[in-house]
Amino acid sequence: QVQLVESGGGLVQPGGSLRLSCATSGFTLQQYAISWFRQAPGKEREGVSCISSGDGSTHYADSVKGRFTISRDNAKNTVYLQMNSLKPEDTAVYYCAADPPIRTVCAGWETTALYDYWGQGTQVTVSS
Repeated sequence: QVQLVESGGGLVQPGGSLRLSCATSGFTLQQYAISWFRQAPGKEREGVSCISSGDGSTHYADSVKGRFTISRDNAKNTVYLQMNSLKPEDTAVYYCAADPPIRTVCAGWETTALYDYWGQGTQVTVSS
């Protein structure tokens, strides 16, 4: 069955970096889009980034553009989120999401209701 497992979260100082991983199984990663979301305490889950299948086009929330980079390694069935220049407001639980066999591109990617599969999340805390 489809599984998504996030890792790589932790505590980091402002200005620091982390790389999150989303290990996938149960479907052919290269054929589908994968998105990252985050949810801070008391706030709604929000889209962070998405990478499409095929040409691997990427999309970012305005709040992370220029600081975060999404990438995929199809051979390892893993999607990454490199996070640089982290800020306290980036503190949240980060989730990866997918919707095989439907979602192959990132159109409408920020809509949480479009995804059937989610990981368990990984905590990112940015604090001095």
